[in-house]
Amino acid sequence: MAKAFASQGDMADKKISFTEVGRDLWAFTAEGDPNTGVIIGDDSVMIVDAQATPRLANMVVEKVRSVTDKPIKHVVLTHYHAVRVLGASAYAASEIIMSDKARAMVVERGQEDWDSEFERFPRLFQGHESIPGLTWPTQTFAGRMTVHLGKRRVDLMHLGRAHTAGDIVAYVPDENVMFTGDIVEYHSACYCGDGHFADWGGTLDAIKAFDVDAIAPGRGDALVGKALVGEAIENTRDFVDSTFRPAKRIAARGGSLKETWDAVRADCDPKFASYAIYEHCLPFNVARAFDEARGIDTPRIWTAERDKAMWNALQA
Repeated sequence: MAKAFASQGDMADKKISFTEVGRDLWAFTAEGDPNTGVIIGDDSVMIVDAQATPRLANMVVEKVRSVTDKPIKHVVLTHYHAVRVLGASAYAASEIIMSDKARAMVVERGQEDWDSEFERFPRLFQGHESIPGLTWPTQTFAGRMTVHLGKRRVDLMHLGRAHTAGDIVAYVPDENVMFTGDIVEYHSACYCGDGHFADWGGTLDAIKAFDVDAIAPGRGDALVGKALVGEAIENTRDFVDSTFRPAKRIAARGGSLKETWDAVRADCDPKFASYAIYEHCLPFNVARAFDEARGIDTPRIWTAERDKAMWNALQA
């Protein structure tokens, strides 16, 4: 390889924040690293997204124990990506919940995704030796599932394809707060390597229709207040559209992946180059946008070998 992926050189520790986004609702964030949500009910705790390793998940548990001693009974996984799910064992939860589609994607590509992300992002996989294997749900659902944590209700919903085909959100109606996973980001690049560009905006519209008071996004700071929520939704939309629009233009005239890379950079760099993990995400975003623009609906499976071949093609 001419040079390493940007993420392979990103080894500096990130500052962790633990922000209350509603009554007994918390967002664990770390400067663009994957976020985790915490929902405290009357009798138990629900975790939303598990982190990449048990080592990282234990940092979440430490924060949870600073605010409650209630047992963690549920882990909700918004999608299948390794950095979101492989730390699940650390919570010792009796229930692990995914969408039906997310589970199918673990079957189809879970090991390949683990291998790919492990090579791309070594910092997030420190302590990987403690990962017991792929994370499998104990429960799945198609469109909607409600979980009661005592009197507190949590609605889990698949609102449409976006970051992956199986994305779900967790909505807490008593505080009008939503945990969106990577459908919404804030001042952090969207990873679109397994995304559905044409559908993403409609899924954002579905989230916007809830008119929530706060969002715990997939990456970036917690979003408290309707103004900040609206800004993040539209900023995410702009990022996705600014990636896909030039890819469609290049694909329509039979252009190449490298031409798409140049065109996407021309549109995105001025607005998003300062965002967390931008350089890490960009080659995968361009490759997927180019594929979708050429009619490939189902994202091709990323493997460590395909990662390198794609990167070499972009460096040529």
